[in-house]
Amino acid sequence: MNEEQLKAIEEFRALHETGCFILPNPWDRGSALYLQHLGFKALATTSAGFAFSRGLPDDPEVVPLALMLEHFRDIATGTSLPVNADFQNGFADEPDRVAENVVKCVQTGIAGLSIEDTTGRRLYDRELAIERIKAARRAIDDSGSQVLLTARCEAWLVQSDDAREVALDRLVAFADAGADCLYAPGVLELADITDIVKAVAPRPVNVLVFSPKPDLNLKRLEEVGVRRISVGAALCRVAWGAFIRAATEMAEQGTFEAFSEAASGAELNKLFSRK
Repeated sequence: MNEEQLKAIEEFRALHETGCFILPNPWDRGSALYLQHLGFKALATTSAGFAFSRGLPDDPEVVPLALMLEHFRDIATGTSLPVNADFQNGFADEPDRVAENVVKCVQTGIAGLSIEDTTGRRLYDRELAIERIKAARRAIDDSGSQVLLTARCEAWLVQSDDAREVALDRLVAFADAGADCLYAPGVLELADITDIVKAVAPRPVNVLVFSPKPDLNLKRLEEVGVRRISVGAALCRVAWGAFIRAATEMAEQGTFEAFSEAASGAELNKLFSRK
């Protein structure tokens, strides 16, 4: 582990100690550099954003592990900011294999990584989910690094009938298993978010904001004790939305009005020439 990665890990951990920060999700090196240009303090990859850029669905069974690891390396080496890796389910079911893959992930230069408790379709059994987090923790510790481990409970995303109870139970268990940060993507109600923050305190909590909601903003989430806000594939989907509108206009109308909202090529050239 080189000095740059050690410094990034130290900076990333410090961000979780007080206050609340936005952790935006680039999907390639260019978008990462632009977010750095805007002054964000850290970045997180998005498995969905990267998969879409390769013409693939967001599924660890479809995106090869080697390809995802190379993506992490590209983002981590392409920016001076700490990078958190969206490592999905660790690209494995069994705890031992999760541990093996976590070691490979740490070697890409990232400052943090997250592990989900789902295959993408259903939640792992509770005890297996806990063992997977324990395995990831051991792998990080054995690597001699302090890479920040985020444990995710996907109960809301898989639309579990008892998502709140499942998430609270599992996030507390994941904290006990060694997770540094806890995350339940899909939770939208401030009351639920507040309960999660209290349940896992003093461990920091990440909240996903993927669509406009008046009370889910930096100020309000900081007030209830959230430490970190990520946006998943939202920025990528915004870019895809603009592309789809412009391409559809050309295909259906033969006009180019959408180009009026295009970014300046000169501005982008200037930015990337300074990287």
